[in-house]
Amino acid sequence: MNAEGKKKAKGGKGAVQLFQPMTLRGVTMRNRIWLPPMDTYSAVARDGKPTPFHYQHYVSRAMGGFGMIIAEATAVTADGRISPRDVGLWNDDQVAAWHWIVDGIKQAGAVAAVQLNHAGRKGSTGCFGVGFEGKSVPEDAGGWRTVAPSPIAYRGLTDPRALSVEEIHGLVSAFRDAAQRAVWAGFEAIEIHAAHGYLISQFLDPLCNERADEYGGDIHGRMRFLLEVADAIREVIPDTVPLLVRISATDWAAGGWDLDQTVDTACVLKQHGVDLMDVSTGGIIADVSIPVKANYQVPFSDQVRERAAIPTTAVGLITKPKQAEKILRAGQADAVEIGRAALRDPYWPLRAAAKLGVPVSKAPYQPQYIRGAFPED
Repeated sequence: MNAEGKKKAKGGKGAVQLFQPMTLRGVTMRNRIWLPPMDTYSAVARDGKPTPFHYQHYVSRAMGGFGMIIAEATAVTADGRISPRDVGLWNDDQVAAWHWIVDGIKQAGAVAAVQLNHAGRKGSTGCFGVGFEGKSVPEDAGGWRTVAPSPIAYRGLTDPRALSVEEIHGLVSAFRDAAQRAVWAGFEAIEIHAAHGYLISQFLDPLCNERADEYGGDIHGRMRFLLEVADAIREVIPDTVPLLVRISATDWAAGGWDLDQTVDTACVLKQHGVDLMDVSTGGIIADVSIPVKANYQVPFSDQVRERAAIPTTAVGLITKPKQAEKILRAGQADAVEIGRAALRDPYWPLRAAAKLGVPVSKAPYQPQYIRGAFPED
């Protein structure tokens, strides 16, 4: 994106950018404050079905004013879960369990999106309610043998089995079928999880992918799985449904995945019907040094947005309204994602509106809550 494009992204001097609508394909978000996908490990029956907890979790934040709610990593196969308590869309029975949650999100005025994922070598891991936290769950405790591009384990986890080409093709179909179910459930946008060291991310990264076939080697081979997944999903979802990709812009390791490869991949993804890059970092290689601080991932969003000329979101220790507004005004992203701060405060957007001087009549309040509106600063 050139300098003129960035200038236009800043908008008028008096306009609060966080509360400007944003349209992708046929879907308009009421503002640019989004809830990122954050695992809750709360499918307590271990059947991949969301529960009343998930309804409360997502709908409360839709009522709190978020423009888009991106539901947590949702497995496309049972053995693609991160933990035994992950949600999924690998069978038709799970569609109805999502439907009432999606309806609640939309009734509260937010756009309902879902992140589709396969955990690969980082699957079958423990969590609260299961135990084995930070370790692989044994098969006799409900775990499973994991798979990956190459038989290289993530620190502390069991060795994965390398996928065959035929199995890779099957997983492309699994992503396609899960996307179709997501549309049946009413989701209005689909995100592919290609970040944080899960399966697609493992294919992209040269430190995880040592394949010598068409799914390995140079960047074109390593991005093949992602492109096939994007094409398969784009074929089955309506043209009006936006397709997003979450990507780790760097693995923070020498010789590994980096910003230049991310930009190259984003340029290709744009040609395959992807509408926005959800830019994060890390999670791929263990024991790396990450300079975690406020806005530490924002420059990656900025670079992908400018160099690949594709809309992006920024995420990572964005906690304050003025901080988030400054990111948008600088043209570093088209939307911001408020993660851990939203776990503390489901009404973060409404509080932000007051902090930034947005009139109550223009803020995303539910009509029942207007009389309790935050006082303007």
